[in-house]
Amino acid sequence: MNDRQITLVQESFARVAPIAPAAAGIFYARLFEIAPEVRPMFKGDMTAQGKKLMTMLGIVVNGLRDLDLIVPAAQKLARGHLAYGVRAEHYAPVGQALIETLEQGRGDAFTPQTREAWQAAYAVLSGVMIEAAYGTQEAAE
Repeated sequence: MNDRQITLVQESFARVAPIAPAAAGIFYARLFEIAPEVRPMFKGDMTAQGKKLMTMLGIVVNGLRDLDLIVPAAQKLARGHLAYGVRAEHYAPVGQALIETLEQGRGDAFTPQTREAWQAAYAVLSGVMIEAAYGTQEAAE
């Protein structure tokens, strides 16, 4: 990711953060629509889950300029997700749901450049997480 992409991700997230509960609701609704097989992995309070999601996104987005600080936490999170049955192929629909949620939340302000920046950020993060949980072969795919 380049500096401009990081700025686009951070600025767009800052505009979505005030509507975090609604954004989380949109995200999970879309995720369960495109990947219904993951729905059983979510057994708890979805409002609390949405708060966790938005908090983690905020930490990651704010740490994009210093990946050494956020990578260990992302790796730990990925390994923890194994206990819920998360597989490497689940990361793609999560990324799709995230991008679509941001696009819906930002409307016309979610430019093609912003989309590209988020895709780059998600590729970095999901690659790190997949490698931590499943090894380098899965991350390469």
